[in-house]
Amino acid sequence: MTAQLLQLETAPDLVDQVYRALLDAISEGSLAPGQRITQEELAERLAVSRQPVMQALRLLKRDGFVHDAPLAGASNGRSRGLQVALLDAAWIAQVYEVRGALDVLAARLAAARRTRIDPALITRGREAVGRGDIKAMIDADLAFHRALYQGSANPLIEQSALLHWHHIRRAMGEALRHHTLRGPVWDEHEAIAAAVAEGDGERAEALMREHSGQASAYLGAHMDTHPTGPAPHHSVVR
Repeated sequence: MTAQLLQLETAPDLVDQVYRALLDAISEGSLAPGQRITQEELAERLAVSRQPVMQALRLLKRDGFVHDAPLAGASNGRSRGLQVALLDAAWIAQVYEVRGALDVLAARLAAARRTRIDPALITRGREAVGRGDIKAMIDADLAFHRALYQGSANPLIEQSALLHWHHIRRAMGEALRHHTLRGPVWDEHEAIAAAVAEGDGERAEALMREHSGQASAYLGAHMDTHPTGPAPHHSVVR
């Protein structure tokens, strides 16, 4: 399943709504890597004026999700709109290096507090996999990790981990469009949650380190199989 560009209601935070709708579409493949996009087309599909689309696209460009389309073939010498940024395997690997270290730290600190992660989060993840719902799978994964970050009682971990979450989300969405989720993912989450609740910090760290490494390797292997080419320089997602 892929994200749909649904009509949005006019509201004071319409720019944010448009930004999130476009980010969902980019993350889940409705707007594919390398696809050309224009303000007019997106405004029509979202049933909004061009102004909030223009502002949302500026934010997406700042955050590294879109960039100027190549000038080739433009008779007047001007850019022919924007293009969805290509996925960058090297960048995703670097993001996972940082996220993995933060996840391991969160697991150890949460275990020291014997944090209990709501089993409903794991149930939600398994159900999303069963339905084949890409957005729900990604949302469930983030919810689990955020629960762990919050359980660490160190707010800097969550703030740091979420800086580049959208790029991971996008890589996950692209991988899930071509392959199923790694089978053991939610078993791994459940084992991590159990070790944390039991206060076994050493085991929680080891399980999380293995989990993060396998997730990074899985996405890396997918991107090697389905390359989209190098992406432009990424700015920090705020």
